Amino acid sequence: MAEPGIPADPEDRSPADESAEEVATGEPCQSAASPVRLYQKRWFILVVVCFLNCSNATLWISFAPVADLTASYMKCSLDIVNYLSLVYLLVSIPMGFVASWLLDTLGLNYAIVLSSWLNMAGSIVRSLSAVQILNSGRSTLVYLFVGQSICALAQPLVLFVPAKLAAVWFPEHQRATANMIASMSNPFGILLANIMSPVIASRAEYIPILHGVYGVPAVLVCILATAGVNERAPLTPPSLSAVNSTSEPFFAGLKQLMKNKAYIILMICFGCGLGIFTAFSTFLEQILCFNGYSDFISGLCGALFIVFGSVGALLCGLYVDRTKKFTEVVKICFALTALSVIAFAVASNVKHVAPLLVVICSLLGLFGFAIYPIAMELAVECSYPVGEGSSTGLAFISGQVQGLIFMVGFQSLTKPYAVSHLSSCGMDQIEIYDWSIPTLVMAGICSAGACIFIIFFHTDYKRLKAEMAAEEHEE
Repeated sequence: MAEPGIPADPEDRSPADESAEEVATGEPCQSAASPVRLYQKRWFILVVVCFLNCSNATLWISFAPVADLTASYMKCSLDIVNYLSLVYLLVSIPMGFVASWLLDTLGLNYAIVLSSWLNMAGSIVRSLSAVQILNSGRSTLVYLFVGQSICALAQPLVLFVPAKLAAVWFPEHQRATANMIASMSNPFGILLANIMSPVIASRAEYIPILHGVYGVPAVLVCILATAGVNERAPLTPPSLSAVNSTSEPFFAGLKQLMKNKAYIILMICFGCGLGIFTAFSTFLEQILCFNGYSDFISGLCGALFIVFGSVGALLCGLYVDRTKKFTEVVKICFALTALSVIAFAVASNVKHVAPLLVVICSLLGLFGFAIYPIAMELAVECSYPVGEGSSTGLAFISGQVQGLIFMVGFQSLTKPYAVSHLSSCGMDQIEIYDWSIPTLVMAGICSAGACIFIIFFHTDYKRLKAEMAAEEHEE
């Protein structure tokens, strides 16, 4: 007996079976002789990946929007609180190579289920820091950092999955949109954390509540993934490129990527953008509080940064699905993102311009996040037939490495100041920091990355060409 939505053998299906599937899926079903077929279960797997991505992101960034209150509650410095985010980058860099291998060698279902268990385990260990009977001295910080490290092991698997999911389960005309939805669930988790953390932890003593609020979804999504994601791939592929896939072995694929000039440029420039956005999301509250902007304004800027980013990614994803203009869209968005970062660097160092900052952060998200899913599809297109896990994985590892460098470098460029009544930063802190120099450096790096990509990146769409050749062969 076949699973719902998964036929035991395409050739055993009757016309009535195919008519029933068309009604169930709302999509035309290919004939039994067709080399491609669509399955309704792809939407369930997409939902699970979205929830998992969102949960992992909230666990990563949960303390950043209330960094000052967290430092007060934990009786530690802001640097220690920043390390709770930084540990994700430290752990996920070596884990990224494992995640790429696992995706391309063992398959999508193993990556999803393993990441869901790691995500849940990390959230539980984090929660132990709020159990007073288990804590003495600095053990609270130990639980937090161990839990964050376990969650960080899940992050590469979670981030690398969308492109693989789109290629394995979705047809050519839905790939960019599916990738966009799955990819943008990660910044949506950051959005939730930026909104919920300041609301829940309005006072330092409420910090422990964050563990339960962000831990419950991690448990629920682990149950969904374990129970429902059990196929490596659909029985019949959804596209001709999947039918005729000649994906290279993992290590051979890595060698090909390192010889691919277009991919190397994309990997470096995308990694630069991802690293800048990681630092921006982590330090936004600290950047703004020095000039008197409250946690509410910081949270609003962070929230609109991601809301408009989701809109930009959606619009560009739909446009690219129809036109296949991957390169043109990414180049335009890179240029507009660089301009937005320059505007933020200037405006964030001026007092009493909250409405302007809100607009700039919205534009930064609108253009910046649009790059994210489309660049992942572009990485696959310019490196085909290298596996999706390898091509997207190396690009993300580049982003994690650069993000780590930027976060450490930007912190070292800050200037310490004694707490004054003009600042909205936590008054229990010994000192606060002036971020004027790091924001200008951030703008310069982003502008350089955009210029390099716009001038030097050129590529053929190899996967699309393979599909066109396969269609001609079928005819």
